[in-house]
Amino acid sequence: MKYLKSVTLKSLMIATLVSVGLISCSEDDSSTNNGEGTANLTVRLTDAPGDYDAVLVDVQDVEIHVETEAEGELEGDDDGDGWVSVGDVQTGVYDLLELTGGVSQLLADTEVPAGYVSQMRLVLGSENSVVINGESKPLNTPSAQQSGLKLQINQEFVAGENYAFLLDFNVDESVVTTGNGSYNLKPVIRVSAQADAGMVVGKVTVPDDIEVNVQSLVVLTANDADITISAYTNDVGEFALHGVPAGEYTITITPQADLGLSVHTNTEVEVRPNETTDLGEIEL
Repeated sequence: MKYLKSVTLKSLMIATLVSVGLISCSEDDSSTNNGEGTANLTVRLTDAPGDYDAVLVDVQDVEIHVETEAEGELEGDDDGDGWVSVGDVQTGVYDLLELTGGVSQLLADTEVPAGYVSQMRLVLGSENSVVINGESKPLNTPSAQQSGLKLQINQEFVAGENYAFLLDFNVDESVVTTGNGSYNLKPVIRVSAQADAGMVVGKVTVPDDIEVNVQSLVVLTANDADITISAYTNDVGEFALHGVPAGEYTITITPQADLGLSVHTNTEVEVRPNETTDLGEIEL
């Protein structure tokens, strides 16, 4: 099982989502109604757990599908189909298993055309791979390379407002083994952008006589809805779960099996809108 690089709770806070509510505008405000203005968009990438040494994805672009009332072609829409690059994308090959325990990778912080955004798509290149038991194997991603992985947004971007999205990459569901022993990448991504989203943080501790780093799986499950959010702790036991809708949750912390530690369960975790729920130190 992969042990993560050390991060502090201060670094976890850097990845906190910011989501600003919409404001109403009059009909004669042309920068809002005809799509000629711009809105600020922030996109970050993080990872749900996966039991590999590394999972490397080659991010080439982030695009949005914009519908505006403005006449003529939308700036940046080269194919006339409504898709535009968000611009200033931090392209590169990222190890998803380093983006857990509350860490996220900034992909874009830029201005985009105002208007109704129906979808976002993550465009991947060909340099994708998975490392298992020290051996690197290629990850085939035909659909993502050709047209980009489409994610539902369905939100009006108002000129002058700020919008933040967290792309939570579920590695365990995204890496698929084929019959001939090769691996396909079929990305499963949870998009979080709720205005009322909160965050749950904490630190898992173990008895003093255990002298090795202990990595635990943290799973947050809604008590009355179909919502499950998970992450691994880092090498000092810290975790952060982002983009959590307000509500009541059960948290389950499962340490690595070879140490014989008990599973911790708390069925009364309350998440409030736009707040961080700090569970403090949790001793196994």
